[in-house]
Amino acid sequence: MVRVVSKRQELGRGERVLPGLWRLRLPLPWPGVPHCNAWAIAAGSGVVLVDTGMHLPGSLAQLELAMAQVNLRLEHVRLLASTHAHSDHWGQAAPIRQRAGCEFWMHPRHEHATRAAEDPEAALARRLEVARQSGVSQAALSRYAERMRSLPSGVAEVIEPDRPLVPEVTIETDLGVWSVHETPGHAPSHVCLFQRERRLLISGDHLLGRISLYYDYGWTPDPVGEFLDSLEVVERLDARLALAGHGRPFVDVSGHIDANRRLVQTRLDGVLGALDEAPKTAVEVSQSIYEQPLTEANAGWLLSETLCYLRHHELAGRLASDGEDGRWHKP
Repeated sequence: MVRVVSKRQELGRGERVLPGLWRLRLPLPWPGVPHCNAWAIAAGSGVVLVDTGMHLPGSLAQLELAMAQVNLRLEHVRLLASTHAHSDHWGQAAPIRQRAGCEFWMHPRHEHATRAAEDPEAALARRLEVARQSGVSQAALSRYAERMRSLPSGVAEVIEPDRPLVPEVTIETDLGVWSVHETPGHAPSHVCLFQRERRLLISGDHLLGRISLYYDYGWTPDPVGEFLDSLEVVERLDARLALAGHGRPFVDVSGHIDANRRLVQTRLDGVLGALDEAPKTAVEVSQSIYEQPLTEANAGWLLSETLCYLRHHELAGRLASDGEDGRWHKP
């Protein structure tokens, strides 16, 4: 995810959710998203740790602080798994693996994040070109590039997972076996973990307590379609409690699935409505469908989302693009 860094941060905090299951709330530097969650699950003499938090100066100490509050230490981690390759969910994987001496598991479709971390200039150039073709002014692009070059990547070190986290893999814990379910859309690498007997779902950023949408644009043909398909995957699990990547656990899992579907449909309808009278660029469409104005602080997020809706309609034959002109229209 691309966010503007805030000066104010929270402190790491740990709390027990269930016997043998702890929420580790870790600070983030992003306005409106002040923390993310890692989940520690009892497993024999140690724990399985799911997600890592973002890597920043002092961030590993914040993780240790949260763990200490529930009588855990990094050395207790027997296995590290990430729900997806966004910096706030795998950014500290390298130092955790080194300190704990454990394996690190993540889905293999992680190029959307690892390439950017390995070559940030190439990733920025790609973003700037997409934005240019979407109607962003050259002045705004220059300001965006200057700001992005000053921000940390949030990733300590790019490392390959020791094992791919795919549906054939299971994770054994004291709470039982967790199955792996591919849920792309938010990110190509996204998976959810499910404990069937207890009906527990570690949902990452696929389902959040607050209905919020984000898609990685340009890495797969149709992130919106993938996200909708992933909602069906999770719906079939019939989870009772969701342990999300941000915010508190929540029980109305089916209600959250329906709310996500409704918001996606509202956005898709809004995109078509914005193009009723004349062709528009993605920037112009974005300005029509969101309740908040498009600013340099949120443009990366909202423009990526808008492009994914446009692409979804294009694949269905409802919209077409004029290519280099950057305008979209109804055929």
